[in-house]
Amino acid sequence: MRVMPYVLGLVAGLGLTFQVGMNSQLRKALQNANGAALISFAVGTGALIAILVATRTPLPARDTFAAVPWWAWFGGLFGAFYVASSTIVAAELGTASLLALALCGQLATALVIDHYGWLGLPEHPITWMRMAGVALLGLGVWLITR
Repeated sequence: MRVMPYVLGLVAGLGLTFQVGMNSQLRKALQNANGAALISFAVGTGALIAILVATRTPLPARDTFAAVPWWAWFGGLFGAFYVASSTIVAAELGTASLLALALCGQLATALVIDHYGWLGLPEHPITWMRMAGVALLGLGVWLITR
């Protein structure tokens, strides 16, 4: 079993939790969810540029960019919506409720995407076990948001 993907997933979740609180405070200070999201993305973009420069990662060729499906360019829209809305939801419901609701939405959607192999991902059929997992997560969301 490869451990690194599990470690990265857990650390990403840890970072996401801190990001929610930081962005929520940024929104509170700016009194603007979209402005807070813009600053968050600008800082993240700067960090990614620094990483690319530090690792000397070459940019893809023009034909590589041309081969990307048109819809794949718009993934950042969902990220922007999440970051902006999370600054509002976290302030109203708290970080645990926000992340529980977001995770439940992610897993329910992921079951459908996996089942049909949408977005170029491999097919993984919906099973009773997987649906039970989402249902149990839904119960957890209900408990956390109470």
